[in-house]
Amino acid sequence: MRTNVLARKTHKWFGLFIGLQVVVWSLSGVYMTVVHIDTIHGDHLVRETSSPGIDAGALRDPLALVARERATGLRLAWVDERPIYVTEGPSGERAFSATSAAPLEPPNERTIRALASSYYTGSEPIKSAELITEVPGEIRGRTPPLWRVEFDHWNRPTFYLSPVTGELLSRRHELWRVFDFVWMLHIMDYDERENVNNPLLRTFTWGAVLMALSGLWLLFYAFPRRKKKGRSTP
Repeated sequence: MRTNVLARKTHKWFGLFIGLQVVVWSLSGVYMTVVHIDTIHGDHLVRETSSPGIDAGALRDPLALVARERATGLRLAWVDERPIYVTEGPSGERAFSATSAAPLEPPNERTIRALASSYYTGSEPIKSAELITEVPGEIRGRTPPLWRVEFDHWNRPTFYLSPVTGELLSRRHELWRVFDFVWMLHIMDYDERENVNNPLLRTFTWGAVLMALSGLWLLFYAFPRRKKKGRSTP
């Protein structure tokens, strides 16, 4: 087989198997660069809040609370402009008033709706609020149960709140969901959407390199060679 024919066939078959994924890489890359990453993160959906501050003398001793509850960890949080202690133990998280060390009841749906509205920068009403026990793929890695609050907007802003404290844990929206989908296509991890070094991606990446090299090889034959003029006889 002549080398120019071999170059053409090699490039054709690489283009057939690899070319579609190259197009997917290009289109998904365009989306990920056009839409600003802060927009994807949903920073514009959450109102900026500042802790009002409190005198340290007004707080109960956190070490005494840890010893009393036999907790493995403790943190100070602000919810609805009041300080709370959140302990971590074998049974999960529990919330206590930071000023009295009294246990706090888990927030009910009415409280969750009020907190979600206070976090949200928009003016749209809440479309739905439910306590979910199965974590959707868009917040994989979180531990249920969680409060899911969706607002009535075309972009479907969705807040996920803690069932123990009412803290905002995560937010999602349609632009993020599209990003997550094209990211999956881009890195070719169709399960967890996290592994950027998976075997399938490596295989197609090397295939794209070989396709480009075969194109360079084919380019060598794209330009006609000049025939050498024969010497004129005297």
